Amino acid sequence: MAATTAQPMASLPSGLGICTTAPDIFYLPELVFGGLTWILVASVRVVPANPLGWVMFVSIFCFVMTFLWLVIFACGGHKNSYGWATADFIYHLLAVIFYLSAGVALAYMTILSKDNPVFRIYQIEISAVVFAFASTLVYFIHAILSAIRWKNF
Repeated sequence: MAATTAQPMASLPSGLGICTTAPDIFYLPELVFGGLTWILVASVRVVPANPLGWVMFVSIFCFVMTFLWLVIFACGGHKNSYGWATADFIYHLLAVIFYLSAGVALAYMTILSKDNPVFRIYQIEISAVVFAFASTLVYFIHAILSAIRWKNF
């Protein structure tokens, strides 16, 4: 008879373990960069508000969902389920797509407003673009590491 060796199932962290595992350590930077994007976009008034409405939706949606995701993982509500690993990857991939589209729209609106007579507002808009793309990068890294964890689950 051939002996079969079971591969250890990867476990999803809970409690303070989310502060030490590779994909989940990115929750805090996601919250910080997303919150800064939200605050900076909300602090300026731009005449064509339609693209900024999308940026606000993305930053608020991702901030709230990431916070809820963090709470679910911290409280152990996921129960090491394969479905949670899949949902973690899908959520972070969706957040990457959302933040990339929001960052591009925000950058485009910032380029159009470069002749703004108030230079401070232009600097705030540039800061918002930087934090939007920083959020995109952090969510992208988290999505890649979640995909690796999902594959090994």
